Amino acid sequence: METIECDVVVVGAGSSGCVVAARLAERAGLRVCVLEAGGGDLSPWVRMPIGYGGAFYHPRLNWRYYTEPEPGLGGRAAYWPRGKVIGGSSSINAMVFIRGQAEDYDRWAAAGCAGWSYEEVLPYFKRLEDNAAGADDWRATGGPIGVKEVSAEVHPLSHAFVAAGQAAGHARNGDFNGARQEGVGFYQITTRGGFRASAAAGYLRPALRRRALRLETGAHVTRLLFEGRRCSGVEFQRGDRLVKVKATRQVVLAAGAIGSPQILQLSGLGDPEMLSSHGIETVCAAPGVGQNLQDHIGFDLVYEATTPTLNATLGSWLGRAGAGMRYVITRGGPLSLSVNQAGGFVRSDAGRERPNLQLYFSPLSYTRAVPGKRRLMKPDAFAGFMIGISNCHPKSRGALHIRSADPMEAPAIRPNYLSAPEDLDELLASVPIMRAIAAQPALAEVTRAELKPGPAVTERAALEDYIRAVTGSVFHPCGTCAMGAEETAVVTPDLRLRGVEGLTVADASVIPAITSGNLNAPALMIGEKAADLVAARL
Repeated sequence: METIECDVVVVGAGSSGCVVAARLAERAGLRVCVLEAGGGDLSPWVRMPIGYGGAFYHPRLNWRYYTEPEPGLGGRAAYWPRGKVIGGSSSINAMVFIRGQAEDYDRWAAAGCAGWSYEEVLPYFKRLEDNAAGADDWRATGGPIGVKEVSAEVHPLSHAFVAAGQAAGHARNGDFNGARQEGVGFYQITTRGGFRASAAAGYLRPALRRRALRLETGAHVTRLLFEGRRCSGVEFQRGDRLVKVKATRQVVLAAGAIGSPQILQLSGLGDPEMLSSHGIETVCAAPGVGQNLQDHIGFDLVYEATTPTLNATLGSWLGRAGAGMRYVITRGGPLSLSVNQAGGFVRSDAGRERPNLQLYFSPLSYTRAVPGKRRLMKPDAFAGFMIGISNCHPKSRGALHIRSADPMEAPAIRPNYLSAPEDLDELLASVPIMRAIAAQPALAEVTRAELKPGPAVTERAALEDYIRAVTGSVFHPCGTCAMGAEETAVVTPDLRLRGVEGLTVADASVIPAITSGNLNAPALMIGEKAADLVAARL
């Protein structure tokens, strides 16, 4: 068996892993090896911002997971795209940059996760970004990830949505990552110079110029290696060859909310009874591995418009050719953006202490798509737009477990969507909020009709049927190796795996309670903080 030796091995070149590897490679004399099951990111589906529509099902770029059939979704299996490429899901996501509410992190700290209050993580958020709008008390410039406010470039209907949101009583918010999150406005996205600003582009590629950093792609990790209770390295498979990577100082597991618990369980860290059922010897009893699975879910109201939308641009060869030419010449236009152009954070009722719903506005529609399966280049033939919603703080909790000892077999994913009644209540309460925005003159004057579920659908039972029929993941899985101060938590607040030595977990799996909004910014922040934590104990 071939053997590679390094000081630190990072498993996973995703959002967090790229950050950890790049930051540790800055340390003099430290040899770092990063392993990625996927390949390179030199693909137009990755580099061009709206190319995520092509990466959404791409077998080379995407793990293309499915959950088990979900009772809360009428027995449907939810599709979970995850990046199988350097940069991980930051290379295939919709690029929306949301940190979350300050209260999210303060509650982590209050629950025993020392060092994770918003005041303590804010410097890491600022360290990672290069905000095109400039620096202030909340934002920063000079970091590896480009962050851009897009109000000057979005479709005119996105401006109509923001105006309608204000008319419906929601405050205008110019920066969801600033002093407060509540209100309506335009999303910021992670792009730079018209290209996607992924973790690979911002962190990994520049760091690879250093001889101290080694990247192995096509490296599917099969298990972690142990000498007693100390994690001493990693085994990976490439084709029909097994390769051993010996880590003299630290192993950092950053394979994501699905990959990290899967690798731990394959390596004998998990619930002993479950491991035994698959013929795996227990190295460390850790029943929490794979538990506490959380995700945001959402659905859309679909409208027919009386004015052209992105359906015309993306749905015809002529429209795509024109947009493509504009992008090539100027690196601008709709191909340089996300379709999630505007949105906001609102409360489902006035008694809430903080926003619990996230709004999305997309100036296109695809009523013909199977729920959860959106092909951006195949929108409806008519002019349409969508107003969407997701829950910021879902109470439902699921689990993820291996199906067998075969590292090539995808794990069983059971999110248990809508198992907590409060989650369904919040989504039901969102419908009048979205309809009230659509009824304001700025949108009403360009709307022909509500197509789905239709204005006649107003009773709770009918709305519940609609929600269960169309709701899907908004692709923010986390929490499966949750950190905490209690002995039952998988990792300690400094991200060390309990019960073993030499092993750090650093990705969205360590999130104890899901944050408000998109998860890529928190995953990058976790990478930045993890790099400091690991460096301090080398």
